[in-house]
Amino acid sequence: MTSPRDTLPGAPIPFPGEPDVGRETAREMGLTDAEWERVGFFLGREPTYAELGVFSVMWSEHCSYKSSRVHLARLPTEGPQVVQGPGENAGAVDIGDGFCAVFKMESHNHPSYIEPYQGAATGVGGILRDVFTMGARPVASLNSLRFGRPDHERTPYLVRGVVKGIGDYGNCIGVPTVGGEVQFDASYDGNILVNAFTVGIASTDALFFGTAEGVGNPVLYVGARTGRDGIHGATMASAEFDDASERKLPTVQVGDPFMEKLLLEACLEIFAADVLVGVQDMGAAGLTSSSVEMAARAGRGLELDLDAIPRRARGLTPYEMLLSESQERMLMVARAGEEEKVLAICAKWDLEAAVVGRVTDSGRFVCKATPGYDPLVDPPSARAPQLVVDIPVGALADEAPKYDRPQAEPPAAPVTPAPSLELDPNEALRALIGSPNLGSRQWIWRQYDHVVRDGTVFRPGEADAAVVRVFCERDGEPAREKFLALSVDVNGRHVLLDPFQGAAMAVAECARNVACTGAKPLGLTDCLNFGSPEKPETMWRFARAIDGLAAACRALDVPVVSGNVSLYNETDGAPILPTPTVAIVGQLEDPSHRVGMSFVRAGDLVAHLGAPSRGALGGSEYWVWQTGYVGGAPVGIDLDAEVALSRALLALARERRLASAHDVSDGGLAVCLAEKCLGKGLGCRVHLPSGEGAPALARLFAEEPTRAVVSFAPEARDGVAAICAAHGVPFEVIGEVGGSELVVDGAVAIAVGELAARHHAALAPIVG
Repeated sequence: MTSPRDTLPGAPIPFPGEPDVGRETAREMGLTDAEWERVGFFLGREPTYAELGVFSVMWSEHCSYKSSRVHLARLPTEGPQVVQGPGENAGAVDIGDGFCAVFKMESHNHPSYIEPYQGAATGVGGILRDVFTMGARPVASLNSLRFGRPDHERTPYLVRGVVKGIGDYGNCIGVPTVGGEVQFDASYDGNILVNAFTVGIASTDALFFGTAEGVGNPVLYVGARTGRDGIHGATMASAEFDDASERKLPTVQVGDPFMEKLLLEACLEIFAADVLVGVQDMGAAGLTSSSVEMAARAGRGLELDLDAIPRRARGLTPYEMLLSESQERMLMVARAGEEEKVLAICAKWDLEAAVVGRVTDSGRFVCKATPGYDPLVDPPSARAPQLVVDIPVGALADEAPKYDRPQAEPPAAPVTPAPSLELDPNEALRALIGSPNLGSRQWIWRQYDHVVRDGTVFRPGEADAAVVRVFCERDGEPAREKFLALSVDVNGRHVLLDPFQGAAMAVAECARNVACTGAKPLGLTDCLNFGSPEKPETMWRFARAIDGLAAACRALDVPVVSGNVSLYNETDGAPILPTPTVAIVGQLEDPSHRVGMSFVRAGDLVAHLGAPSRGALGGSEYWVWQTGYVGGAPVGIDLDAEVALSRALLALARERRLASAHDVSDGGLAVCLAEKCLGKGLGCRVHLPSGEGAPALARLFAEEPTRAVVSFAPEARDGVAAICAAHGVPFEVIGEVGGSELVVDGAVAIAVGELAARHHAALAPIVG
């Protein structure tokens, strides 16, 4: 453990104008009394105001993962396809020929609730930087969104703002948003979720890492100037909401996608010049976190000259410069003597850049600044830097607090009436296909440029996963085409009923979506959204969900290569549904293997793959629609059966047997069939898969996993059946494509046109 040092003659002294520091100040910054004492132990003295700010952000839940690190260690992170696992800005998996897919997902939940446009926009900007910081060019983005009740007075404003923020930022920078998911639930009324995902492509031997190597090497600041926006954003993201939350607007960052585009191109050119030893984007906690994380990874120290920081606001204090989360900024460590090349490239792209520090062998984070000095004042005062921060790097990184918080299984939910099974299935399907959680997202998709860069193969709504063509380029070699499938998924209702099974179901569905398109899943990133870790029930759910994710990832051979934890997602003590969002990147061996979800030819046979439904409605959309609450018994998942289905789907795609494939998930079999009809307006006539005991209505709307509906030419029937048999997957032909109605014998008969009208109008009551 880092030992405290005695107060030295050269120790930091309070900066003129700084507030007094004490236990109460530490509490206001989010530190506990025990953590305040720990600060004193590491320093051997009281901190300056700037130092206390540094501790508060680096020890925040958002930056330190202090409540989750003990559990995250149980996730599988290795595999032959893994190029870079957790611990860097993003993870990477091998896609062949010396190239890798680099990807990550991050949350921007609290900022997006306070200011939805900028919160969502800067969430996109941040995840893009995580990817191109690694040396990868971003090629596609996804998002996972959660809003409150459709009829909540604030929901329309939040939906419009978030969607516009995502669209404007992604569209301006020229990275297509190719898919995502949206759900509405009362638990998100006061705490929405905005989870952003990006994937990029890089040469495997040309990845860059966030490390401050080389004593004496110069540290450079590149990008937008520093302002006061986003100060203490990381701390705000590590606290639950209350009635005062909307007054936290100054903690929300402001983005500029055009500046980000310049930064992206400049960074890629700097990387190609081979002049850097490390690079880190300034995300949460800004200059502080980027400096400390780079120094910690290298086991070095870092010294910053805050007088040299480019700024756009007058009178910035060391505290403000260190904690600002102004967007579109990078911290780089260049090889000694190469800094002029970095500065020249930045000048070419009209970017601010300055040498602001150096790597040291002290193992300490040291910052100096001149009282009263302001480069924006003409003329600025003379510089006479004094020590304002001097903290052991280890105290801010590896030796930050780590808690194994108490866990307690929540009490059993009160028994309440189950939904009626006497309804007309036609009326149930009409209602569900046009509901906000199951209806068309076209209003959202139309605001995203999902075809920019000409790589989108399956647009939103055309397949279970997005499919993009990426161009892998290396100097002196012809470009190679690769095809990636991308999916993001989770259903918090199933996680609430059983965190282990629900989290495993999220991984399984995401992998199944990728397999349905004909791609092999390669790697996973997650964004674990939960309530307060100080509640034992929340930590029990979190720990169980981690184990569920781990079990499914091991079974499906999909290692976790990156991720994010977002805790304190609750308002006035009411938590959100536990929402461990996962995103998976897969790869198609050949573009001809791709499979869409919609019926494409009249006369094709329709088959159900997987065990027939037991009619288990627990956690289903049907249950919530009928009762107004999440209830019922957990439906569970058989991971061995899921592996078999995934492999069968992949084999069927590779042998080009299928015309379409769509997994059975939210809304059950009835909604799955309806969605397959909507794509091209083709109906079908089918019967329910063989099964006994459960009423037809329950089997139509149950959301039991590990099932898919496929279609294929009649002459392919024997081949499809043989592949399913070889993998041990139940196979049953249930009908035929054709006509203008969806007909399920004895249960449903609705015109496809009527289903389409209801489906497309789903979001109209919310957004107009």
